[in-house]
Amino acid sequence: MKGIKSRIGLLIVGILIGSISGFLYWRFIGCESGTCPISSSPYISTLYGAVLGGLLFSIFRIERKGE
Repeated sequence: MKGIKSRIGLLIVGILIGSISGFLYWRFIGCESGTCPISSSPYISTLYGAVLGGLLFSIFRIERKGE
C-alpha cells in the first residue's frame, strides 16, 4: 500500500511541477500571434505541461531499503 501512495504522490508532484512549468513557458516564451497551437493559450500550455510532467514523474520509483 505504501508503494501505491508513493507512486501517486510522485505523479501529483509531477503534474504540479509540469503545470507550473507550462504556465511559465506560456508567460515568458509563448507566442502572441496565435499561430502556435500549444504556447498561444495559457490553458493549453498549462495542460500540456501537466501531462508531460505526469508522464515524466510516473517513470520514477521510490525504492526503500529492505523491500
